[in-house]
Amino acid sequence: MYLALPAALLLALVWVAATGADNGLAPVTPHSSNAESIRSTYWLILGITGAIFVIVETALLLFVFRFRSRGHSRALEGAQIHGATRLEMAWTIVPVLILAAIVSFVFVKLPSIKDVPPATAGSKAINVRVEGHQYYWQFVYPDGQVSIKRLVVPVDQVVTIDIVSADVAHSFWAPALGGKTDAIPGRTNHTWFRADKTGSYEIRCAEFCGLEHAHMTGFVDVVNAAEYRRFLAAHKPPSPAIGKEITDGVCATCHGLAGQGDYGPKIAGSPVVADPKGLEQLLRQGKNRMPAVGKTWSDEVMKAATDYLKRRYGGGASGSTS
Repeated sequence: MYLALPAALLLALVWVAATGADNGLAPVTPHSSNAESIRSTYWLILGITGAIFVIVETALLLFVFRFRSRGHSRALEGAQIHGATRLEMAWTIVPVLILAAIVSFVFVKLPSIKDVPPATAGSKAINVRVEGHQYYWQFVYPDGQVSIKRLVVPVDQVVTIDIVSADVAHSFWAPALGGKTDAIPGRTNHTWFRADKTGSYEIRCAEFCGLEHAHMTGFVDVVNAAEYRRFLAAHKPPSPAIGKEITDGVCATCHGLAGQGDYGPKIAGSPVVADPKGLEQLLRQGKNRMPAVGKTWSDEVMKAATDYLKRRYGGGASGSTS
């Protein structure tokens, strides 16, 4: 009776933490079948380990209460118990069975997490190349369209993803759509998802990649087929839409939306921004603290970036861009 209240209180606290704001201890609501499998595996493991935790802590409190010294000398030894064979076998066999159950469940779920399902009727899978850069995500679509920090895909269609890195190790993660996949220089990793609902789903970098790691964010925008076609038409290099996304999603994170300077120096009015050749060299090679953010950009993407930066920030006063 005395131990029931602490155990119940402990369970209540775990439940509140698990179901609290921002999903608490739980994964975000899944919107792809592989994310649903990951969430199911998470809940199974949390349920088993949570039950073990409550049992062990309850037993600990029970023994502390039941076998307290009750005024006896600390030097007095308790009764010695030997040869509890059944108990010893139980605490050996039961953990093995628990681990076997977890492993079996994971292996049952693993194909639904890793294996790409067939495309929906009348449509083939869309393959997107995801490039991790310091400090932004770039997405390249099957016909050469490009977007920055925003991956746009149609709803209820299989999307296969090839993940690479242009500089250091990153980790691509859209929690509502699947698990983490590393972006490693010199290697291509793969993942997939099929979003079941339109909406905007957060992207995070799950690998510390440098001082501006916090800016390695983005969104997967899941849209209807018509909106997806409009997006593709507007993002064929050297579209100004790409230049704007580069300016807002790459340059502004360090130099400020108005080019006023932040972690990086002021670029508004800089003569380097007004000089396309000098600006291209800076973007491809980097300088001082500035990484080579445009090292892998095609000539068309580079033109979209330099044209838009010149229009938005170019002209006049001297200033550093490193």
